[in-house]
Amino acid sequence: MPTNTETKAQRVERLKREKNPWEGLEEIRRFGREGFSAIPPEWLGTYFRWWGVYTQGDGAGAIGGQGGEGKALPYFMVRIRIPNGLLRSHQLHTIADVTERYARGTADITVRQNIQLHWVTIQALPELLDALWSAGLTTKGSCGDDTRNITGCPLAGVDAHEICDASPLALEANRFFEGNPDFYNLPRKFKVCITGCRVWCAYPEINDVGLTAIRRGSEIGFSLRVGGGLSTDPHLALRLNAFVRWEQVVPVLAGIAQLFRDSEILRENRERARMKFLFLKHGWSADSFQEELERRVGFRLDPAVPEQRPDDVYRDHVGAHPQKQPGYSYVGAAVLRGRISAEQMRRAADLADEFAGGELRTTNMQNLLVVNIPNRNVEQLAQGLEAVGLRVGASPFWRGAIACSGTEFCKLAITETKSFARWLVEELEERLPGFEQHLKLHVTGCPNSCGQHWIADIGIEGKKIKVAGRLQDAYYFCVGGAVGLHQSIARPIGYRCLASEVPDAIERLLQRYLQERLPGENLRKFFARHSDEELRECLAGRFLAAVARDASPGRVPHAVEG
Repeated sequence: MPTNTETKAQRVERLKREKNPWEGLEEIRRFGREGFSAIPPEWLGTYFRWWGVYTQGDGAGAIGGQGGEGKALPYFMVRIRIPNGLLRSHQLHTIADVTERYARGTADITVRQNIQLHWVTIQALPELLDALWSAGLTTKGSCGDDTRNITGCPLAGVDAHEICDASPLALEANRFFEGNPDFYNLPRKFKVCITGCRVWCAYPEINDVGLTAIRRGSEIGFSLRVGGGLSTDPHLALRLNAFVRWEQVVPVLAGIAQLFRDSEILRENRERARMKFLFLKHGWSADSFQEELERRVGFRLDPAVPEQRPDDVYRDHVGAHPQKQPGYSYVGAAVLRGRISAEQMRRAADLADEFAGGELRTTNMQNLLVVNIPNRNVEQLAQGLEAVGLRVGASPFWRGAIACSGTEFCKLAITETKSFARWLVEELEERLPGFEQHLKLHVTGCPNSCGQHWIADIGIEGKKIKVAGRLQDAYYFCVGGAVGLHQSIARPIGYRCLASEVPDAIERLLQRYLQERLPGENLRKFFARHSDEELRECLAGRFLAAVARDASPGRVPHAVEG
């Protein structure tokens, strides 16, 4: 029973002990019959999240509420789990249909390869879930304190340069964790990626567990990283001294999840409940973690073998490219800020059926791919995607833009992001038409980094500035984030400006780069050889003293992607 002195963390832990939300389907069906007013607070604030569902903000974001969380509308976000980003055309048709019927025709591809809907009513929720299940899709575990969607390379099985197709392992791990009552009550979210590609497009560096394929003689196994995560305290994952054999992957994942689940110290404070805090706050090391993991799984892991981390490889998969299968190609379309309509999804599914084998993939950069296209059909399929606004030939700005949900839907956001990101991209395309450098331009609406600004070339974080007595959207700049061989958290450089001034600032910065870059120098290297003061001057067009980066306005969420 609750007490008057119960903290929020204690309340959440009590609610999780009292009920496994995955056993509450009949309650959800009852809510659908009885309406929004029948939903108790524990479902609205906690249990729905295990079903990939949480309440939608009123459009004002955190500023419109109290304690860092805004007001909610009687509508829901519903996140559809897509393991490894693998989709069949009939599944995308189903998502398009439910998007049109229940979500006002618009969806978002997320940075974990999910597809996210909004404006869903409680009356529609049971019908929506049933429709998804009939197509082999689910929302279970895509929010909440459980194992989130397991991500992987969207080119698994077709990448001409991959070490192996690891998607069977990702799907096996997904089957193990999805709905598993042994792992419904974790301290907070648990993010896993498994990839067989050489460019690590699933970002093992920022997952709680990252497995990347590696060769040991004739055998293929995996390097193992743990403790990655972004949010307000970014931490890049630590590599363990381990070579994980293929058959050990799921047992190792289970052992790590058990270790995380049983870490009572992480349950004391929800703001520090992610696995990375074992390393950031509680004195754990890679060695001590591995020792405890091996104790739990009951076997010793073989020592790690040398690995080759990807060196400044762009990971968006946009364009037409040959596959490993002779005579076949894949086509990647850049979905600007991940926002996609029911019409676009339906047309992409039709094109995949008409010109390929009906296979599509979602990516961590919020894009959509069609694979296994006979080369003779590539041009027609690409033209079909372009005709509905899914760009195969896109500018670096269109390709590189990532945006979180923002105040449009998120109760924790400070700024609007989706429309802003589109406007920003269009402005930069007009101002810098010849710009060709790959650019990761990430927009996140608050410090929680659901837009992953910490690993971007240019990452901007939502703030508010008071102008003439009114709060207006603004952004704080971080630059030089990287993953792979040159992994680094982006540098906060002390520059902040109104949202309306962001295109001017980025234009000045990129013009300086074009004028002063050394032969073969990319943005990462350019930023690395300039001081914070010099980069602030580039952005502002004049000398400017540093502005401190504001702390998070409230609690760290446990439902959103970051």
